[in-house]
Amino acid sequence: MKKIKIFFISLIFFLYTLNLYAYSSDPRDFVTELVNEAISKLSDKTLSTEEKAQFIEQVALNNVDINALGLYTLGELRKSANKEDIKEYQIVFEKYFLKSLTSRLTDYSSSKFEVLEADIKSSNYTIIKSKMMPESDDPEIKIDWRIYTKNPDKPLIRDLIVEGLSLARTQKEEFASILNSNNNDIKVLINKLQDFVNN
Repeated sequence: MKKIKIFFISLIFFLYTLNLYAYSSDPRDFVTELVNEAISKLSDKTLSTEEKAQFIEQVALNNVDINALGLYTLGELRKSANKEDIKEYQIVFEKYFLKSLTSRLTDYSSSKFEVLEADIKSSNYTIIKSKMMPESDDPEIKIDWRIYTKNPDKPLIRDLIVEGLSLARTQKEEFASILNSNNNDIKVLINKLQDFVNN
């Protein structure tokens, strides 16, 4: 549970920034610029909780590949479910994803962030290795960013790995557990996600 909590806090830290500027297309600079702006925004005491939530949503919609993340977390069922169910799932997954982010607002204005290296896996993927250093006595947190670069002018976040814990894989396992307990009925998963959105 502690790693899950650290992951969500770190993801909020990354996403909590207002997308007013065009970020670099270089994956390393892209992450650096996003996080540095996040630190600036998180230190702004004039912003309300509602305004912060709106910022998070806009940045997630613009910089995270939510569609691909949703399909990945659905697992093999994405290949066999009918198109209408997949479409309905993707719509509710986006709402679920955004609510998950906006329900955990965290102030990281006193933290320091450093990109350590860029590991180019292919023309489509780069792993950006970084660390976050709280000014408190808390230990530093290692964060790897999986950046999708099929469109070299528009890098997108496909996954975050915090202290070895992958957001995408963790979510996929959670959804698989729900599906396995309900005869792989995608409607059950959709309803559970919708319940989370509505509550």
